[in-house]
Amino acid sequence: MTTANKITVVRILMIPAFVTMAIYYGQSIQRGQPLEWQRFTAIAIFLIAAISDGLDGFVARRYNQKSSLGVILDPIADKGLLLSGIITLSISNWSEIDPDYGRFPAWFPVLVISRDAVILVGAAVLYLLNGKVQVRPRWSGKVATVCQMIAIGWVMLQFHFIPLFYIVIGAGFFTLLSGVVYVMDGVRQLQAEGHAHATRH
Repeated sequence: MTTANKITVVRILMIPAFVTMAIYYGQSIQRGQPLEWQRFTAIAIFLIAAISDGLDGFVARRYNQKSSLGVILDPIADKGLLLSGIITLSISNWSEIDPDYGRFPAWFPVLVISRDAVILVGAAVLYLLNGKVQVRPRWSGKVATVCQMIAIGWVMLQFHFIPLFYIVIGAGFFTLLSGVVYVMDGVRQLQAEGHAHATRH
């Protein structure tokens, strides 16, 4: 249990704390009595968790603490934080003035979850057929992650200078694009092993 892995575990434990505060704040808005301390606490937890993502990676590299456990825990923490933010801010309204700025449209979490599910199933199929999975980080995946983070921040900080609709459309586009890129990459790996072509008897 390296220092880097301990940071990652703490990040995973922050996710339910963030979700709890975010939902409580949404409920306070529904009652017409917004408790701003809950909003700021949720934002602080999310920010600390997001910053710790870079910190555990730095510690692992700097002190040569890369481990097989870290390879599993790190993406779980990253995905958990993003998905919890997107799902929570889809079911909990964060704006008493304009509900369109207070939550994500229903299609956004469905798209994000569907893409991740397709990638997960695809990776399992590749492993079963090829015995190995080569996951190459793609620019589209990185851009999608950044856009999803920006969208979450847009709702939590209640920015209005660009409509939330456009921010979500941008995040949705890159999420879909990255999903297509990963699927095409998976098909290429299958073809390389000779699994993607129908066999003739």
